[in-house]
Amino acid sequence: MRLPGWDAAAGRAAPPPDASAGTYRVHFPRPAAGPLRQVARRLALALLVMAITVVIVYLGRGGYHDNADDSVSFLDALYYSTVTLSTTGYGDIVPYSTGARLANTFLVTPLRVIFLIILVGTTLEVLTERTREQYRLKRWRSTLRDHVVIVGYGTKGRSAARTLVGRGVPRNRIVVVDPDPKVVQAATDEGFVAVTGDATRNDVLLRAEVERAKEIVIAAQRDDTAVLVTLTARQLNKRAYVVASVREEENAPLLRQSGADAVITSSGAAGRLLGLSMLSPSVGRVMDDLITYGSGLDLIERPVEPSEVGKAPRELRDLVVSVKRGQRLLDHDEPEAAPLRATDHVIAICRDSPAGPPPA
Repeated sequence: MRLPGWDAAAGRAAPPPDASAGTYRVHFPRPAAGPLRQVARRLALALLVMAITVVIVYLGRGGYHDNADDSVSFLDALYYSTVTLSTTGYGDIVPYSTGARLANTFLVTPLRVIFLIILVGTTLEVLTERTREQYRLKRWRSTLRDHVVIVGYGTKGRSAARTLVGRGVPRNRIVVVDPDPKVVQAATDEGFVAVTGDATRNDVLLRAEVERAKEIVIAAQRDDTAVLVTLTARQLNKRAYVVASVREEENAPLLRQSGADAVITSSGAAGRLLGLSMLSPSVGRVMDDLITYGSGLDLIERPVEPSEVGKAPRELRDLVVSVKRGQRLLDHDEPEAAPLRATDHVIAICRDSPAGPPPA
């Protein structure tokens, strides 16, 4: 398979044609409206203040004097309101009656102050927002360690993120990477930090701090993209545990050769579940329950508790399926699986799984 963006001669991902700071951005969750919406809201308030001022001046136009023609039209009222609120004040239109001067003192002047506050406040808020964003980015990069990077926030990536959160992984320890700005916005709306960009590029994964990640989930839409992302991620991080998803079973070996520790074939898994549901609907429902976290029965991996050391797997309160000992996976009924050791992990079926981060 010829992979786009891969430098075969150098054995690494080719550099992007444009890796400037504006190409790939890190997006943080925003609990409130974004800066553009806030600016639009302030602009609407400024226009409202101007409209009120125009109405006040036009209704009292008889108390104003225009050096040009001694009469104040609606256009003159609009012009006077504009130069007054902006504190320009050319002096060609002036209030001369007592009523007009009182209106300027007690109505137009407060509106002028409000108008200036809106304009200055908008400028200060934009500058403050930019400074705060830079500070958050710098602080986030300095504190992020052993996090989870999810490449692709489609159906598979979103389900993976929700499962991790359900298992106790904090949202701020999950970084989403996706090329679609709308998908990235959806991820930030759910409380995740997200990076917009093509994950086959080194620069994008570096912005997600992939070199310091503990786990990497690759849920790309295409198998060739998944292979290239796996190669790039493994080049940047040799120690991370990489789980990748592919559509076709024939591409699974290629992903393992590229550096994936675990490969999930989405079409094959879905097909097997369909077959089980057809032959035995009850088995299909149970399997779907097991792989859906928090819906009843859960299939979990957890360390052996001190009180369980020395016991056989069948003596535990949970239904043990397998025992993980080092890099080996033992069936629950293998003689070697008993007795359990303090360093073992068990894969078990339970109803109420304990909240907590996934085992190392």
